[in-house]
Amino acid sequence: MQAGRVERRLTAIMAADMVGYSRLMEADEQGIILRQNAHRADLIDLKFAEYGGRIVKLMGDGMLVEFPSVVDAVQSAVEIQQEMTTRELDIPEDQKIQYRIGINLGDIIIDGDDILGDGVNVAARLEGLALPGGICISDVVHQSIIGKIDLNFENLGEQKVKNIQRPIKVFRIIAKSAASDPAADVQNPMTPSEKPSIAVLAFNNMSGDPEQEYFSDGITEDIITELSRIKDLLVIARNTSFTYKGRSVDVKQVGQELGVRYILEGSVRRGGDRVRVTGQLIDTHTGGHVWADRYDGKLDDIFELQDEITAKVLGAVGTEITLAEIKRVSSERSESIDAWDRYLRALPLYHQVEQAAHEQAVSLLEEAIETDP
Repeated sequence: MQAGRVERRLTAIMAADMVGYSRLMEADEQGIILRQNAHRADLIDLKFAEYGGRIVKLMGDGMLVEFPSVVDAVQSAVEIQQEMTTRELDIPEDQKIQYRIGINLGDIIIDGDDILGDGVNVAARLEGLALPGGICISDVVHQSIIGKIDLNFENLGEQKVKNIQRPIKVFRIIAKSAASDPAADVQNPMTPSEKPSIAVLAFNNMSGDPEQEYFSDGITEDIITELSRIKDLLVIARNTSFTYKGRSVDVKQVGQELGVRYILEGSVRRGGDRVRVTGQLIDTHTGGHVWADRYDGKLDDIFELQDEITAKVLGAVGTEITLAEIKRVSSERSESIDAWDRYLRALPLYHQVEQAAHEQAVSLLEEAIETDP
């Protein structure tokens, strides 16, 4: 690379991420690694090679891949998602390995074997908007493949995503399945679980300050984590439920897409040392409210507010959970507000794909550990 000149090229970028990776690894670390390796060896890597894809980097639960052809990128993604559905067909729903895929066509910066730039960031955001087993593409990808691949599309309109100022026009791919049902889609609604099931949607930031977005997202994520520790309750993973962030949603449709009986949504308003959290639990079968409430307190009370919301949810969905169980899972976290705030600030940086953001996240997490080992 010449001094003062950045090397660029136009390429199709695919970002893929395993749904609920941390939850799956906690439940069966060795089994998930073996199955994931088998899927890569027998399917995913072969499809990439078949369609000219190059794996740029692996990120534990995800991967970044570039293709010289946008048609080939989309075709490989469709075939991978279809075959993954078949390969995981007999696995219990809460143990399935599923991927979300986002595809963009953009001008990228070459940095050795790595690729950087806005085109990569958009692909990562598109992946975050996809449902489990699904594919989201940008408008430029949609325009490039019309008439070249036999697919159907759902126009999701313009989506505002984190750290990208302009809205992104997004399309969801709906493809005919390779399975026995010719009318089935790549993106089938999840099968309802026999356990009580819930999705916690991203709480709205009502503070009037975009810089407080991390705080409302963090409270949502904490509630998801607390609920996920209850063995008698099926909780949709954060990366899946956050795909609905910033969108006006029909709770019945979300319930069908995610296979859940209940939706928890709410808002957070923070001003100085005061916090107001509202929550409402909705039955997706009827669309009716099971309960709605508002919680006011000081920032020092935030953990108690979260515990109260968690207890209300558990009581409402009818699981036989004791208050002692709620207290047990709550006792495992830090009670330091400063450490917790640094942790929340690190989360959105962690979910970015840029090295600088990851380094900043590490710095914040190290400060959190120093504050409360």
